[in-house]
Amino acid sequence: MKRFTIFGREGCGYCRQAKAVMESKDLEFRYVDIHEEGISQDDLAKTVGKPVRTVPQIFHGEEYVGGYQELMQYLEQEQIA
Repeated sequence: MKRFTIFGREGCGYCRQAKAVMESKDLEFRYVDIHEEGISQDDLAKTVGKPVRTVPQIFHGEEYVGGYQELMQYLEQEQIA
């Protein structure tokens, strides 16, 4: 199964919730702290393909999922865990 990637930052409640969901469903994921990695909003926008104002920004493999709410919809639609 493809791994999830969560781009987030320290102190972000939705980022913590996204990580908690991944852990509770035992899904493989990588968490990238944008501040620790020196990733700017512009850098993230290039990766996502549109302007980014909030985190988390979540991918499943190469597929862009969205933020926390989109993640929850995605997991339900794809019947993942």
